[in-house]
Amino acid sequence: MLISSNEIEKSGIQFGTSGARGLVTQFTDNACAAFTHAFISCMKKEFTFKQVAIAIDNRPSSPGMAQACIKALEQLGIEAIYYGVVPTPALAYISMQDNIPCIMVTGSHIPFDRNGLKFYRPDGEISKVDEQGILNATAEFEAISDLPELVTNTKAAVAYVERYTSLFDSLLLAGKRVGIYEHSSAGRDLYADMFIALGAEVIALERSDEFVPIDTEAVSEADKLKAKNWSAQYDLDFIFSTDGDGDRPLVADENGDWLRGDVLGLLCANAMKIDALAVPVSCNTSIESCELFNHVTRTKIGSPYVIAEFEELAKNYVTVAGFEANGGFLLGTDVVVNNKLVKALPTRDAVLPALMLLAAASEKNISALVNALPQRLTHSDRIQNFATEKSFAILNIAKEQPAKFLIQLGFSDLTVAEINTTDGLRLTLMTGDIIHFRPSGNAPELRCYAESNSIEQAQYLVNHALQQIQLINITA
Repeated sequence: MLISSNEIEKSGIQFGTSGARGLVTQFTDNACAAFTHAFISCMKKEFTFKQVAIAIDNRPSSPGMAQACIKALEQLGIEAIYYGVVPTPALAYISMQDNIPCIMVTGSHIPFDRNGLKFYRPDGEISKVDEQGILNATAEFEAISDLPELVTNTKAAVAYVERYTSLFDSLLLAGKRVGIYEHSSAGRDLYADMFIALGAEVIALERSDEFVPIDTEAVSEADKLKAKNWSAQYDLDFIFSTDGDGDRPLVADENGDWLRGDVLGLLCANAMKIDALAVPVSCNTSIESCELFNHVTRTKIGSPYVIAEFEELAKNYVTVAGFEANGGFLLGTDVVVNNKLVKALPTRDAVLPALMLLAAASEKNISALVNALPQRLTHSDRIQNFATEKSFAILNIAKEQPAKFLIQLGFSDLTVAEINTTDGLRLTLMTGDIIHFRPSGNAPELRCYAESNSIEQAQYLVNHALQQIQLINITA
């Protein structure tokens, strides 16, 4: 017999803020089964269930991983409901309505040689406590063999489309031309029908048979140029896309300019008349300065930290939501929109913010809505293949010697006004500019966020800082 904790440790797979992530080669059948057995053993301590839902993204490795997870469920006598390729929020939504746990096989936006597993309780995303429970579980199981055939149930896809098409009038988007950048997104077969049902004319853009890693927090220059060209070529009012598993939106205005995720979240929350927000510390400070919300709580970066604040906020506010710099919008409470109830979905979703933005822009352009906000401009980027240990070593020293750190970054003329270590190292400068470094929780990457009064300055801070930090010798 195999022991889940032993197999998980042997695999080298790490838990980050979005679930288990690792190289495809690490997700062997037994590793997938070990995570599944450990997850189920944890859920059975709190819930009674006979079914578990499972879905995948479009990565070539995802079907095989799903088969291994389903085989593990069969070993436990649990019925697996396989929903095929659907966005993560579609799987989470239907599972919450059916009050059963679920597993999403996805690596989200990370490169195609990697993959991952996301786990959901019957009442939403797993917590940090659940993560430790999964890692420490000692569930016994037999080695996996004879993988089952995958048979797709369409219920999750149908319910997800209906959740949003039933919310708005069928003429909401009449006269609008919407481009959908499909690439390899898990929701690419659902989005066109959704927008068409609301009256839009849809132009499908660049579907790919190869996995395309879209990072909604660090949009590539190539994708920026594509959006500009598509907007002009097809006279588009709006471009919609998502990351690989469809939980982080990427939307562009009528000029083909991609919106920052936290700006999209702010506009969505305002359109929904949300009372209180939980947002990560890295989000744009215009969320507070716009004075549109009764309360804003800042958290560590990652949806589990945002969700953890919802319960506390719901004690004092009727409507609660959260969003992240990557654009994922989390609805913490039920909300009434257009006299219709939108049930809470406390996990990242890409479609709700996009549609609420379009509804808010019914009488003016999207760019006009963005320009009406306090103009604090943000930029972010990352260094890939940068050892996490080196990132932490640099930032730990920088926390003790921030002035020296600025000099090492080539900012000798700048002075630190405030240090925030909620997540990583966030330096507010005397100029009002902000520079924020954070090692990724699930990949060897160092991210840098900057905020300023001009996009040029924010870009300069990020680009220069990321270039210089690679030159820091931590042994000196």
